[in-house]
Amino acid sequence: MSVVGNNRVGIPIVLLHDAEGAVITVETKSGELIRGLLFEAEDMMNLYVKNAVVFNPDGKKRKVDQIYLRGSQIVFIVLPEMLRHAPMFNRIRHWRKYGGAPPEGVGAAVGQAAAILRKANERRMMGGGRGPPSGFGRHRGFGGRGGGGRGYG
Repeated sequence: MSVVGNNRVGIPIVLLHDAEGAVITVETKSGELIRGLLFEAEDMMNLYVKNAVVFNPDGKKRKVDQIYLRGSQIVFIVLPEMLRHAPMFNRIRHWRKYGGAPPEGVGAAVGQAAAILRKANERRMMGGGRGPPSGFGRHRGFGGRGGGGRGYG
């Protein structure tokens, strides 16, 4: 399990998702500065910003109700200071402190997976459990002592 979860996105993307609902500032490759409410962030860094103020490189500003920014056009994003205390950073501290072991209860099986694991453990404890099916692991038809083969010699 990675530090940030099973969905295989990195720390910056998780932090960006945590910033949803907060006011952010974004600079684009064209030099525009956009400040507004981050409504939605995607894993490819595409942003949907509402109630935005767009500052052009020449200093003019305009208000827009909503704007969709393509991730490849973003130079940097200024996030709110409150994200210093995001829960993700606690997971990272725990990860570093305990050498990669997930926090207690994180990564534990739930639902059907938990039932399957519980049943497997019960079988192991009872000594029951099924072994391999009969004939499993025998190599037949490849020559040698089991017969079959090509019949040379």
